[in-house]
Amino acid sequence: MEMQKGKGGAAAAVAAATTGGGGGGKLLIYTSLDAKDELEERLERCMGTVTALTGSVSEREANDALNTHVCKGATQHEEVVLGLFTLILTEPTQAQKCYRDLTLVSRDGMGGLLAKMTQVVMDKYQKLQDTPRIQIVWLVREMVRSGVLGSDGICMTFMKQIAGGDVTAKNIWLTESILDIFMEQREWVLKSSMLIAMSVYTFLRLIVDHHGSPQLQALRQKEVDFCISLLRERFMDCAVIGRDLVRLLQNVARIPEFEQLWKDIIHNPQALSPQFTGGEQPADDGPAGEDVGAQHFVGRVDHPADVADEVAAQGLAVRGGQSNVAASNAKLALFYDWLFFNPEKDSIMNIEPAILVMHHSMKPHPAITATLLDFMCRIIPNFCPALEAHVRQGVFNSLTHIVEKRVLAHLAPLFDNPKLDKELRAMLREKFPEFCSSPSPPEVKIEEPVSMEMDNHMSDKDDSCYDNAEAAFSDDEEDLNSKGKKREFRFHPIKEAVVEEPVDITPFLDQLDETLKDKVLLLQKGSDTEAQCEVMQEIVDQVLEEDFDQEQLSVLASCLQELFKVHFRGEVLPEEITEESLEESVGKPLYLIFRNLCQMQEDNSSFSVLLDLLSELYQKQPKIGYHLLYYLKASKAAAGKMNLYESFAQATQLGDLHTCLMMDMKACQEDDVRLLCYLTPSIYTEFPDETLRSGELLNMIVAVIDSAQLQELVCHVMMGNLMMFRKDSVLNILIQSLDWETFEQYCTWQLFLAHNIPLESIISILQHLKYKEHPEALSCLLLQLRREKPSEEMVKMVLSRPCHPDDQFTTSILRHWCIKHDDLLAEHIKSLLIKNNSLPRKRQSLRSSSSKLAQLTLEQILEHLDNLRLNLTNTKQNFFSQTPILQALQHVQASCDEAHKMKFSDLFSLAEEYEDSSSKPPKSRRKATISSPRSRKNAAQPANNDEESASSSASEEEDTKPKPTKRKRKGSSAVGSDSD
Repeated sequence: MEMQKGKGGAAAAVAAATTGGGGGGKLLIYTSLDAKDELEERLERCMGTVTALTGSVSEREANDALNTHVCKGATQHEEVVLGLFTLILTEPTQAQKCYRDLTLVSRDGMGGLLAKMTQVVMDKYQKLQDTPRIQIVWLVREMVRSGVLGSDGICMTFMKQIAGGDVTAKNIWLTESILDIFMEQREWVLKSSMLIAMSVYTFLRLIVDHHGSPQLQALRQKEVDFCISLLRERFMDCAVIGRDLVRLLQNVARIPEFEQLWKDIIHNPQALSPQFTGGEQPADDGPAGEDVGAQHFVGRVDHPADVADEVAAQGLAVRGGQSNVAASNAKLALFYDWLFFNPEKDSIMNIEPAILVMHHSMKPHPAITATLLDFMCRIIPNFCPALEAHVRQGVFNSLTHIVEKRVLAHLAPLFDNPKLDKELRAMLREKFPEFCSSPSPPEVKIEEPVSMEMDNHMSDKDDSCYDNAEAAFSDDEEDLNSKGKKREFRFHPIKEAVVEEPVDITPFLDQLDETLKDKVLLLQKGSDTEAQCEVMQEIVDQVLEEDFDQEQLSVLASCLQELFKVHFRGEVLPEEITEESLEESVGKPLYLIFRNLCQMQEDNSSFSVLLDLLSELYQKQPKIGYHLLYYLKASKAAAGKMNLYESFAQATQLGDLHTCLMMDMKACQEDDVRLLCYLTPSIYTEFPDETLRSGELLNMIVAVIDSAQLQELVCHVMMGNLMMFRKDSVLNILIQSLDWETFEQYCTWQLFLAHNIPLESIISILQHLKYKEHPEALSCLLLQLRREKPSEEMVKMVLSRPCHPDDQFTTSILRHWCIKHDDLLAEHIKSLLIKNNSLPRKRQSLRSSSSKLAQLTLEQILEHLDNLRLNLTNTKQNFFSQTPILQALQHVQASCDEAHKMKFSDLFSLAEEYEDSSSKPPKSRRKATISSPRSRKNAAQPANNDEESASSSASEEEDTKPKPTKRKRKGSSAVGSDSD
């Protein structure tokens, strides 16, 4: 595909396929809103310099002029080089001549030009007009032909501009142009190992896109021939690509040339390179055999992280493929580094993309998270059955490393999220129990690959896990079902059902007496819930008999725990909460123990026997605790009996209500968030001493609830069904919350504001808040303070904040109070200024430095007031004209040192103005009062200023009255008196 003078067949094709480049200059396309690009302006200036030197002269004279100009210095050299470069891009008919001149005048082997070309391609390629785009590729071809040192770098930069999945004319033209350069200059390509690896990686990922039309098929064949030739001749150079080479070769494994290559990788590796030993044993043809060979290959080469385009992989995972194969390839790319992850050698950055895509997609696009979690489970047994244990260990290592490095704090909210379907969550709990039940990474070090039977072997051919409507990435927030609610994403599991292992209680049966043994066997064989309930009642009755051997309680508990495992899986709370559904949900056989407990008196001996049985069950199945809480809340038979839980807690080995309650609520949080929200009002109401002081419990709740559940709890608070804070402990809990996640803090503040607790009881939290570390608490507190009438304590705490240019909290709330409560704020500030001014300076400095908490000092008050003054400078607010403020400033000025007078001179000048106005003769003093600075400002204030109207009218009314304080005042000493 020759380009004479910058134009050729392919160039004409792309020019014809495009719209002509749109509006703009000679180089770049602009919209009507874009400013002229600085780089283009510079290139055009350089082109003007070259044109001025070479215009209207002979070719020999032009060469002499260029050489003379270049010899003047580095700046002139750069001007000529860039000018010739710009002419090549914009004037195809002069391209050949300009390139020849370029080779003659360049003094740096074209190094400077290559750097500028790299900048243009990296930053401006997508905005280039059609002609410059064609010409810059032509220039690269000429530089490669000339063997310019460093031209392999610009070729690699161009390959990064070739987009995967894009079959538009411009992208296809660029792909074919770069490929033609490489095929024409094949010997030059073979000189650079990095260029070999990069070109094989690039064109292997493009092959799968190029099918359909004859033009694309022809391009695809050229790509196949090019990649195969390099892989066979320079295999070890290609091997530095690492795991991504195996993944890309898997994508094209059905193309005949690559199918033969796979056979050589597996059966005859020496044919590719003497250094490549391939698989350690022969493997049959087919997917499994290919995977075995691939993984032995992966184990023998390095895989630099910078070769893999992780960002592209994430994009593919989010957008989904155009077919099941493409979707599977995208997911495999995302998880590839997980399969054999070794934390000692591999980087956390290799596995971060997949977990972050799942985490950030959970709320807006739960379908993406679900399909990736499903794929993660299925890849373990299906990637390569012979290496299943190694793959499982790699995935386990990845998840452990993710938690240890705090990429995510813990995985339970992701793996056991209510937005996922029950079956998927059950599968995750089965395969990754360590990460579903604990907020911290498991501490067990696995020395050998885990060997365990996978109950659920899933087909890797069935990628249609979602129906078409739900698989589309539509706007979930606007997708409503017939009931007007947001449609919940539903995960359709693989058809094969989870095979439930038969329960083996034989070891326990032999330890039971015959009567009890028979009943337990009947319980095991029970065909329906009603029959099981009858047998369970008989067992309870036998346990309560006087001659029952109490030592058999532990064995019986083991049997019951095994028989009723299904009770502790999945959600407990019904989908729709009605009286009927709740009664049905508490009709489980195991709950008969709870029902019998509710029917007994606490001083009854039978009561303690059932508590002992529950205690034994609790040791073997800790979830029994929150199941008891649910029964006591939901069952009509247990109405008013919630205090039985305290007896249960004391009967357990824990022996402590608080510890037991926290453990049970934690287990509930991990298993069923809806149930946690359902239990919360009862827990806080029945056990206030254990809950209202517990930041731990509140954090459990706000860590997992969503916005709808938060709103539900707020409604419970406002209806009087729930109290989560108490005046004596709320401050301590809010301080604890400062270390929580952002959404958790916002939930906490929303719940606090729903209570009717005076803000003054928690205002001292301001001393703990730093503007960079606690923006959540500061923003919530600021919005609440603006609704309050300021008290002196509030103003004191607000002024106690350290002054910092980026911390606008104090200035913001003071400004608001200036507008709404100017007279009240002025009195409080006056009082605080005078009190702090009366303290000795040494005492102030000691007090401010001896405590970690912020302390109020005179300098702090003055700094905040000065900031407020500057903020109000261009407004018509007259806060600093008020008598209390002016009196206080004058009082401080009279006793402060020269340094403070100098630092706050603008602030004190307001007091001087007030002093001047008050020092007039007695006969005109009343007039002076009326024409004080404050009243003069009011007179100039427009009547239609809505924002200031309230304060303005109040001040005008105040100024019309006689002010005895002014008449009495004769010196600064009076200002400091209590009466003043």
